[in-house]
Amino acid sequence: QVQLVESGGGLVQAGGSLRLSCAASGRTFSNDGLGWFRQAPGKEREFVAAITWSTSWTDYADSVKGRFTISRDNAKNTVYLQMNSLKPEDTAVYYCARRIVRQGQYGYGDWGQGTQVTVSS
Repeated sequence: QVQLVESGGGLVQAGGSLRLSCAASGRTFSNDGLGWFRQAPGKEREFVAAITWSTSWTDYADSVKGRFTISRDNAKNTVYLQMNSLKPEDTAVYYCARRIVRQGQYGYGDWGQGTQVTVSS
């Protein structure tokens, strides 16, 4: 089973930047990927971005397109989320999860513990 650990969260002013990291341990597979989600207080967890390990395929929520960039370092088994032009509404706990494709459909599992991002002003 894949173990995921998020890091890089913190407090930042509106308009600032943060880079989140998600380090994976355990076995991964070529058809797998990793996704970022976030959950603000009182709100449902929402999709942010995803990437596959073996291709350049990426996906983003409309709310973060043009501001966030997801990338990977396969040698380190790590996925990054570069967050620029942060807004107060980006404040949330950010989670990473394994993306698994099987028989033409996909799902997420092996959730990390989350890292807090707080955007002030």
